[in-house]
Amino acid sequence: MESKIKNICCIGAGYVGGPTMAVLADKCPHINVSVVDINQSRIDAWNNEDLTLLPIYEPGLKAIVRRCRNKNLYFSDEVEKNIAKADMIFISVNTPTKTKGIGAGQASDLKWIEKSARQIANFAQEETIVVEKSTLPVRTAETIQRILRETNKNNSLDKKKTFSVLSNPEFLAEGTAIKDLENPDRVLIGGEDIKAIEELKKIYLNWIDPSKIIISNIWSSELSKLIANAFLAQRISSINSITSLCEATGANITEVSKAIGLDSRIGTKFITPGPGFGGSCFKKDILNLIYICNYYGLKEVADYWSKVLDINQWQKQRITEIIIKNLFGTVNGKKLAILGFAFKANTNDTRESPAIEICKNLINEGANLAIYDPKVSSDQIEKELNISQSNYNEENFTDGSWESQEDLGCALKGSDAAIILTEWDMFQELNWAELTKLMRPPYWIFDTRNITKKNLEDLEGLNLWRLGIDQ
Repeated sequence: MESKIKNICCIGAGYVGGPTMAVLADKCPHINVSVVDINQSRIDAWNNEDLTLLPIYEPGLKAIVRRCRNKNLYFSDEVEKNIAKADMIFISVNTPTKTKGIGAGQASDLKWIEKSARQIANFAQEETIVVEKSTLPVRTAETIQRILRETNKNNSLDKKKTFSVLSNPEFLAEGTAIKDLENPDRVLIGGEDIKAIEELKKIYLNWIDPSKIIISNIWSSELSKLIANAFLAQRISSINSITSLCEATGANITEVSKAIGLDSRIGTKFITPGPGFGGSCFKKDILNLIYICNYYGLKEVADYWSKVLDINQWQKQRITEIIIKNLFGTVNGKKLAILGFAFKANTNDTRESPAIEICKNLINEGANLAIYDPKVSSDQIEKELNISQSNYNEENFTDGSWESQEDLGCALKGSDAAIILTEWDMFQELNWAELTKLMRPPYWIFDTRNITKKNLEDLEGLNLWRLGIDQ
């Protein structure tokens, strides 16, 4: 049966809204998809003729935007106009952790959700399906429903308006978002309105096997997203907690990870050690989960999930201390090359990247950092560090500094150490026999991702530290 949905509007052109709507437009050429945002510079970037300047880097995204943009995929700052045209509206706005007030530091700030709901209530026409796409606390749909219902009740001219609210959380991994959207493990739709659920399901059936589409009540759908992220973060913290034990006992974390991953009950995903998890969701969602548990008096559960965050924080501090210890107890005045600033490979997203805190720690210790990342701009690095960029000065022995480098060789030239913080493919193939000639002996490589070649330690004069491996 053909879907009644002809026009879709997505509020929010960020890491979820942009790629999700691009894939939807690509798979559903019969539907017009408009992505709206009040951030004019972001919309301008999505509309830029130079597709290398899109605001988000994801493998495969550029090709989809090229195929669909201005055909059935549009990016606009005209929020109200596109809401009025839409049969279905996705809410994909930011839900940051509150910085003040009740629940500060844990609860999600829902101001953009509420603003979106009020805009929909005022400008939507007749029957509209509203879909939660942002990661939200459980029972947020209740708030949206109430705003839509009460606003409409008070507007005597809009008696024909009706709204159905669904939850359709995203389960994307940055770096593989397009693959995840095109071939997802599952699509979860939560709601009570059967007709609305069927309309959303029909859209997904254009490219997704019906066996992968799961229907639940709306509260289960909202909570499932939080729990999925909490479990994934837990696995990362679990394997990272073992890296120090491997270093102390002579075990090899790579071998341990492989051995436990072959157990079908455990599996191989999210047990690769690293400097800590990052990204926009894991920390924020666990904090929100902790807040919800405490709200309902479940202190023991809240304490359990708090430890996942504690281990993540500890791992970053531990790596900083290892670097300083091996560089004769001080990094003051030393040039250190930072290889990678994004929180993971194949994305330009730096939110909560472990590189941020490690770099800040080293700068505070007086180090001069030369930061190289193939996809992260110097402006983004400066925003995250909140420290103005300054050129390396070997005479500057009191205050730390940092500079962004577009060339890897320039970053390494004269450095005392190279610190690999992001697992970009290009870093796995580096010719360290040549690159170390640029560095100042005795030079070090600190590999927090375990991606350097195994025979690297045979290079004369090279000191190598790898995470979770006895040195």
